[in-house]
Amino acid sequence: MPGLFTRLSNLWRGFVSLWIADVEKEHPEIAFENAIASMAEKYTKLKKATAAIVRRREDTEQRFTKHKEELAQVNADLTVAIETNQDDLAMVLLQKKSALEKDLADITAERDSSARDAESAKASLVQVQSEIKKLKAERDSSLAKLASAQIKVQIQEQLEGISVDAEIKALDGVREHIRNQVAAAKLGDELGQNDLDTRLNQLRAQSGDVTAKQQLQELKAQMAAKKASQKTL
Repeated sequence: MPGLFTRLSNLWRGFVSLWIADVEKEHPEIAFENAIASMAEKYTKLKKATAAIVRRREDTEQRFTKHKEELAQVNADLTVAIETNQDDLAMVLLQKKSALEKDLADITAERDSSARDAESAKASLVQVQSEIKKLKAERDSSLAKLASAQIKVQIQEQLEGISVDAEIKALDGVREHIRNQVAAAKLGDELGQNDLDTRLNQLRAQSGDVTAKQQLQELKAQMAAKKASQKTL
């Protein structure tokens, strides 16, 4: 039974993960906010750990300073004890000096180690802080690009949905009507040129021109004859 519950729990977490992934795809701002929040939480924990490491470094530094000062005092007391031939006191001071030197060596190693740990922790803290800033910048840039792309897609869809078929068909009807009117007018001209009355009128006009020319020639001949007769007289 415990194994069954474990599998069901894993299956449920898998479904939840898939559902969250789908939601984040539809709403990328949620994905960015979740990532930033997660990193901010890690930053907070790392900051607390770094503060503890720095505190340890400071405590070790204080112990180092205290032992160093105490060792310097023991060395001074030892010098005086030797110079004043206080051998019993000098022996005690020598033992104390030996213990202090051993402790100081251990504290020095601990101080150096805590200093390195503090620097490493601070570097990690700065790195996480930098990653959060980069992630925020990426969020702003990516969401701006996404918004621009979505607007372009909407405009393209709107343009694709616009149909000009009705307008083109309406103009086609107008163009056809104009062509029909022009053709009708042209046909009227052609029919007018072939009409019998029109041809008869044209013929009469030509006949009138011939008669007028004949009359003109006759008048010219009469005038010439008259002038000739006058010269004879």
